[in-house]
Amino acid sequence: MPHVKANGIQIEYDAFGDSSFPALLLIAGNGAQTIFWDAEFCESLAKTGLYVIRFDNRDAGLSTKFGKAGIPDFMAAVRSAMAGKPVESPYSLDDMADDAVGLLTALGLEKAHICGASMGGMIAQIIAYRHPKHVLSLISIMSTTGNPALPQGKPETIAAVLAPAPEEREAYVEHNLNVWRKIWSPGFPFEEERARTFIENSYDRSYYPQGAIRQNIAIIACGDRRPLLSTVQVPTLVIHGADDPLIPVEGGKDTARVVPGASLLIINGMGHDMPKGVWTEMINAISKHAVQAHGQNK
Repeated sequence: MPHVKANGIQIEYDAFGDSSFPALLLIAGNGAQTIFWDAEFCESLAKTGLYVIRFDNRDAGLSTKFGKAGIPDFMAAVRSAMAGKPVESPYSLDDMADDAVGLLTALGLEKAHICGASMGGMIAQIIAYRHPKHVLSLISIMSTTGNPALPQGKPETIAAVLAPAPEEREAYVEHNLNVWRKIWSPGFPFEEERARTFIENSYDRSYYPQGAIRQNIAIIACGDRRPLLSTVQVPTLVIHGADDPLIPVEGGKDTARVVPGASLLIINGMGHDMPKGVWTEMINAISKHAVQAHGQNK
């Protein structure tokens, strides 16, 4: 995969489709690498007339790591947030949003449809209000607003996601298969072979669990984005699973409620993942949204 220098770091990326088409930037979630966005999914999006770009966030995959910042005390950050105190973070989600826009600029792209999942959805939201001139539209998937009054995920799911990942490869794979089962869409068969291959490829490409901790601290430090989300003026599509056990569907509903004119697609049976059974519906929705946004941007 190629890389660029942007916002003071190196960013690894790749792209699908014709570069003359409108760009769609895909932003992965906490600890996830660019390969979170399955190549087949990206190719299908590209066939709808989009130039699809996926990349490694900072502290993940092959992009710049922030190991010199050390490993923050996660529970201390949680306690500070719960007490209404500032949370110290090696970097912010704003910094990660600036990374993404820097990538677009380095690629010579003035604007793009910005699409993120989970933490990536939070980063996409920030780009929409922090860098609106670079945004054709916003697509926020299985994400939320930071509203502290919203329901939290299932305790057993949160515990599985936050549990330390083993260092040994096979133990790591089995650990993350358990995580996948916890977040999986109950309305669709569990894709064990796909999950195992993805986890193995992720481990072999870049085993770096400490990056996910620093990204998590950035999420906690970000706080409530509703006041700024209410200023977003770009066409917005919110996609959320009705059965998400990690970020409950109320997070998607809140996002759609706060962003002016946002559309909301709730997918029954979908959890905090993207099973192949939802791809067609998601791709059609994103493609239709991009076409409509293009008309509004003329």
